[in-house]
Amino acid sequence: MGRVELYRQPSIDVRSDGAVRIVTLNEPDALNAFTEDLHEQFVDVWADVERDSECRAVVLTGAGRAFSAGGSYEDFEHRRVDLAARRYSLRLARRLVDEMIEVAVPVVAAVNGPAVGLGCTVVTLCDIVFIAETAFLSDTHVAVALVAGDGGAVTWPAHTSLLRAKQYLLTGDRLAATEAVDLGLANFVVPGDRLIEEATAYAHRLAALPPQAVQETKALLNQHLRANAVRALGLGLATEYQSHEQPEYREAGERLRTRDR
Repeated sequence: MGRVELYRQPSIDVRSDGAVRIVTLNEPDALNAFTEDLHEQFVDVWADVERDSECRAVVLTGAGRAFSAGGSYEDFEHRRVDLAARRYSLRLARRLVDEMIEVAVPVVAAVNGPAVGLGCTVVTLCDIVFIAETAFLSDTHVAVALVAGDGGAVTWPAHTSLLRAKQYLLTGDRLAATEAVDLGLANFVVPGDRLIEEATAYAHRLAALPPQAVQETKALLNQHLRANAVRALGLGLATEYQSHEQPEYREAGERLRTRDR
């Protein structure tokens, strides 16, 4: 497998395996946390996928021991004190949701480790989800005093019941791999050492099918996510913006700063 020159995001590694692109969040020392730089690159990578005429499916994974730890403390604090940074972050969040819903080719997640916060949202925006036995999902927005407004309220009710979505989004509780499958947020649990192999094999299966049929069927099914995004994403981002003004958000930031010393 070779790196595809079309893709130029320094924190995202893209490898070609025939008609499949293996896209890896590649900041393992930071647990692939969505800094502003990685967030921008991740939004942009989907436009590159669309321009890649030979791509028929994508495998999305993380380097190291995490899929993605969600947000970073530095950006957490920056958004608290800088209104422009806060607005820009939420604009990126909207673009991320829109790009992942709209990208034509199927995206197969290979969840190699914890997928937390925005990382969890990214998983729920994928089309097929393979998850390692030791991995888990957790949308921790409320736990850090944020409204779960940047995608979780759009995707979770489309995959599981509203009651279950409330159970996990209101608490940030972890969802183990087998529970994720049982609740409809993942398709397959596999041993970690076979995760990429099995996810890639499935992506090749999709890539071998008639592309127009696959892509338009995906687009039809994603009408449900689009409708949810129209209903919930604008309000969700507006209320998440307001969360940054709350004293509990400042306290959560201090806890993160102390933890990361």
